[in-house]
Amino acid sequence: MSAVVLYGLAGAALLLSAVKDKKKTRTALRKGWIAFAGILPQFIAIILLVGILIALLRPEVLSRLIGSESGWFGVLLASGVGSITLIPGFIAFPTAALLLRGGAGITQIAAFVSSLMMVGVVTLSVEISYFGKRAALVRNSAAYVFALLVAVVMGLVVPLW
Repeated sequence: MSAVVLYGLAGAALLLSAVKDKKKTRTALRKGWIAFAGILPQFIAIILLVGILIALLRPEVLSRLIGSESGWFGVLLASGVGSITLIPGFIAFPTAALLLRGGAGITQIAAFVSSLMMVGVVTLSVEISYFGKRAALVRNSAAYVFALLVAVVMGLVVPLW
């Protein structure tokens, strides 16, 4: 139901924009389509890769690696992979949903997504060039600790729902 409401609001905003300035709305839609087309191959590739991974890995193996029974090993593994992976959020969340359906644990997926969004091992050199080595390392270390904290909180809170 909430998707219908959000699509309705987006449609209404698009209609309002078109009434106000058709040319700017057309330009924005064109730019949006170009951005979508540029991101789509990456999105499809990652979804396919995760789908193949889930299909190849038996649910027992996935559960043993990053399932709720994997404990801190699974949390650290998931957060480590999240820290070194460069995936945009709109790809990460559907991927996380697929992994959850495949047998991954809430805490482990929270660690994966949190570290993915906050820690940037791949982009560390760029961050160092802008902010300096100390600031970049402190920020990434603090982000990693916070990602683990988020994972623990999610693991405690989500099962209560």
